[in-house]
Amino acid sequence: MAPKYKLTYFDVRSRGEPTRLIFAAAGVEYEDVRLTFEEWPPIKPTTPMGNLPILEVDGVTLSQSMSIARFVARETGLDGKNKLERAHADAFVDELEEPLAAKLPVLLGFTTDEKEKEEKAKEVDQLIEEKLGKCEKLSGSNGYLVGNSLLWCDLVFYNIAYYIEVYKPGTLQNYPKLAKVYATVKANPRIAKWIAEGQAGHYQYGV
Repeated sequence: MAPKYKLTYFDVRSRGEPTRLIFAAAGVEYEDVRLTFEEWPPIKPTTPMGNLPILEVDGVTLSQSMSIARFVARETGLDGKNKLERAHADAFVDELEEPLAAKLPVLLGFTTDEKEKEEKAKEVDQLIEEKLGKCEKLSGSNGYLVGNSLLWCDLVFYNIAYYIEVYKPGTLQNYPKLAKVYATVKANPRIAKWIAEGQAGHYQYGV
């Protein structure tokens, strides 16, 4: 009997979207619970680590966004074909996810302090150049970061790249291999359906 999955997050992309994308790409059904920000405070103390997303699997609750995404990738076979692919995929996620995910929210509407935005913009610009430059060199050239098929690292990258393009349109043009990965993910039939049906979280990066 297939496991029952219940993912709880806000109705934004941010840290819940990679797991949603993995489920979508794998064609796996799950309960997609989307809280309003007003609903969150009374629920927060009931979560294992006081944050979202959480994933309930047959009554067991998992926390931390990338741990959840990695678990679902393993469950659905999108983690890699062998140990080396899995290690390379993990490395891409570790390189990209946390440093950029921690800085982008400020620049996408979560502060009105122009001085703070200007300071953060310098940090983010440097991070984007540094992180995407490294990943461009290490990426495969056939539209996937690792190997020759869609993996969870491609979906994590797609989510981050989406926000980079919102922040500074045209950035990916400077990284042709990464631009190809972005295009490959976007053209994936199941991901294209997910986007077309408006199931992706809202524009805001979230918390």
